[in-house]
Amino acid sequence: METIVTCNICGLVQTIEELRPGTAAQCSRCGSTLARAKVNSLARTAAFSLAALIFYVPANIYPMLRMEYYGAYSENTVWDGCVRLFQDGQWLVAIIVFCASILIPLFKLLGLFFLVTTTQFKSKRLQQERTWVHQIIEVIGPWAMLDVFLLSVLVALVRLRQLATVLPGPGLLAFTAVVVLTILASASFDPKLIWRQPAH
Repeated sequence: METIVTCNICGLVQTIEELRPGTAAQCSRCGSTLARAKVNSLARTAAFSLAALIFYVPANIYPMLRMEYYGAYSENTVWDGCVRLFQDGQWLVAIIVFCASILIPLFKLLGLFFLVTTTQFKSKRLQQERTWVHQIIEVIGPWAMLDVFLLSVLVALVRLRQLATVLPGPGLLAFTAVVVLTILASASFDPKLIWRQPAH
């Protein structure tokens, strides 16, 4: 089956045949990649999503930071941080942290599981709605904010070094694993499979 595509780089309209897994089609004029068929898309997406969901639990249960200040010892989870921010009147920041660190990763993982399950069974129902789910997942992806989160932890470690002993907790490693695995799961899913018709 041939598909008409437009090159995003040079704008040339051309036709490409259905690609085998692991292959790619290049533009005949500028050589840029027009389409790429991902290998084992559903299996890899399911595996990465499941691994991320497993790490999601310790990421929210175990402390992100451990701090010792003049004999006083404290541990803080992401949820503790959200509660503290809300109690201090920083409710907008608390909502952003809650959404970016707890709510959005969970919704993204559940959305990926939904797409993998319905696509695996070659369901023809709600194809347009499933496409919207994929688009929403792509939009909220940058809100994981791994770089910003790690930078804030690094600043805390450097700024508080003279005043207190601050150590990263086990939740930090789990949180990093959740973000990385979720990115890999999202990148592994091929949305074209939503509309692919079963072979007769």
